[in-house]
Amino acid sequence: MSLRVVFISALLLFVAAPSSAIAQEVVGDLADNPARLDSSKTSSVTAAPAKSNGLLDLSTVPDLTKRENFSAALQLLIILTVLSLAPAILIMMTSFTRIVIVLSLLRQAMGTQQLPPNQVLIGLSLFMTCVVMGPTWQRINGEALQPYMNGTMSQEAALANAQGPIRTFMIRQIQQAKNDEDVFLMCEASGQETPTTWKEVPTLSLIPAFMLSELKTASSMGFKIYLPFLAVDMVISTILISMGMMMLPPALISLPFKLLLFVLVDGWRLITMGLIASFGGG
Repeated sequence: MSLRVVFISALLLFVAAPSSAIAQEVVGDLADNPARLDSSKTSSVTAAPAKSNGLLDLSTVPDLTKRENFSAALQLLIILTVLSLAPAILIMMTSFTRIVIVLSLLRQAMGTQQLPPNQVLIGLSLFMTCVVMGPTWQRINGEALQPYMNGTMSQEAALANAQGPIRTFMIRQIQQAKNDEDVFLMCEASGQETPTTWKEVPTLSLIPAFMLSELKTASSMGFKIYLPFLAVDMVISTILISMGMMMLPPALISLPFKLLLFVLVDGWRLITMGLIASFGGG
């Protein structure tokens, strides 16, 4: 038992010895060589004035209001900001709203809740939007984007020219749907006077009025699409009741007939042609 105690005590002394020796060496080193500490202080003191010589001269800051002075980082930041707002612009100021709502109502009328998938409907809506908005985007590219990229037009003038084709498209759709009251509603809600011409309507009031008009038009087109499928459902339900098959779901029997009817009349082409034609050529 005594040998075990002696062995453990020796082991503890062996482990603790190096750390105490190192501590004594460091303390003794600092005490014997005070010049080392003083030199570290003087180095830190002499290094401080170097920071004062590195002050930024405000006269050398470039004028960021000029297009040529924008750095690549700022240009990248602007591009990312525009890309983040692009989905909202696409939904609010183009034909995408009407197209996607009509296609969604068509899917519900057919009774296929998940077919076609959302990705297919969104993709088809995006491509149809590109077809409808093609002439408008070409005008924006020729009248605003290209002159600004070439440096022949300022940013303010480019934004003003870009609003022209978009406003023309939205105004034409509102007039075709005869939803001018929506414009008066938005102007009144924003505390503005009742406009007498379209130039007096601000863009921030025109955009929500255009969205309301598109919702009304899409709902009207969806109602017309629902009617033939509703007729098929009623015929199938009447036949099942007359045959005493009241426990059989009518939707289970009517779905193949609705799909057959839609394919026979070439429904996808008719719906696509009707949607594109409803915008009057974009």
